Amino acid sequence: MENIIPADYDTYGTYDNVTSDPYDPYFDKIYKSINIMAVFIYSLVFVLGVSGNGVVIWATGFRMKKTVNTVWYLNLAVADFLVTAFLPLQITWSALEDNWPFGWFMCKMEGMVFHMNMYASTYTLVVISVDRCVCVACPLWARCSGYRTVRKASWVSLGVWVMALAPCIPNSIFRDTRLYGDDMVNCYDNYALAANFYMSTPEEEELHKFRYWAMVITRFLVGFVVPFSVIVSCYSVIIYRLRNNRSLASQSGRPFKIIATVIAAFFLCWLPFHIIRLIYLVNYPVYKYELIGLVIKFGLPITYAMALVNSCLNPLLYVFMGQDFKDVFRSSILKVLEKAFAEDTPQTDTSTDPGVTRQMIALSETEGSTGPPAATDSV
Repeated sequence: MENIIPADYDTYGTYDNVTSDPYDPYFDKIYKSINIMAVFIYSLVFVLGVSGNGVVIWATGFRMKKTVNTVWYLNLAVADFLVTAFLPLQITWSALEDNWPFGWFMCKMEGMVFHMNMYASTYTLVVISVDRCVCVACPLWARCSGYRTVRKASWVSLGVWVMALAPCIPNSIFRDTRLYGDDMVNCYDNYALAANFYMSTPEEEELHKFRYWAMVITRFLVGFVVPFSVIVSCYSVIIYRLRNNRSLASQSGRPFKIIATVIAAFFLCWLPFHIIRLIYLVNYPVYKYELIGLVIKFGLPITYAMALVNSCLNPLLYVFMGQDFKDVFRSSILKVLEKAFAEDTPQTDTSTDPGVTRQMIALSETEGSTGPPAATDSV
């Protein structure tokens, strides 16, 4: 969990140097209840996420025919598998009431893996959206150009992971541990890189605030606003094209619904995560029993859990949207995933353009012997 440490407040609801309040036991009881609920959600996400994404990795990486589609979904599954595999650390941390027993290095790794999952998933969804847009807007080019191949998709995926790693490096640098109480260890974001847990000088506090502002704004823009804008633009083009081409719409229905649902689930799960941090940002500093302080105190663990829930949703969406619900229990998981990731060749409406028809026939006749194999996807 991201742990923000301003001068008098931290993410976990620990307030220091603040006058006590008669409602303190009541609010602490609510916070402990939220913490118990979060541990339950983390545990459920761990079980579903590791098993579900593990099956998707096994199917797309080792059993199914390699296609551009399977490369994209394999990347999503790997990103989600990594973050869910680290969840036992978070579960233990929360169960021990924010006592971090895993050391300084794992503190850095836990924060980096969480944010890498966010960036890798976001950028992969952007790539999928652009890919779908090209398939719908330029179906002949997508089918016959030779640029859309599994090899090139793999290189694009490598680029996605490099881009996802870059903004995670500052998170890893600022991640730190500190000893408090008798034997309690906290894992938190030390944006001022201060030797003392409590910023001892006004300069350190200002540096902490400035770097926190920079991190939150950058994460919101680079990890949410810009990718979401690209995705919305792509799907605006896709919807416009499908409305004007009935044959293409009929071929693209199910694959389109699957990826659209995956994207919608991702942004619905992650939007509250960004909003609560922006609320904290514009209200810094917050104090113990102001309404906004309570919203942030209770909202941070809830929105963090919502973001993690997204890591176990995709396999369920693939299964239950990949075919009719009643068929799920009569088919093997592999068959279900094959149908969900099916490669349907987008066709152009050639009824009014015989030149296009002749061009497609000529290309298809020479494709197998002289040209690169066509790698096509459903929209």
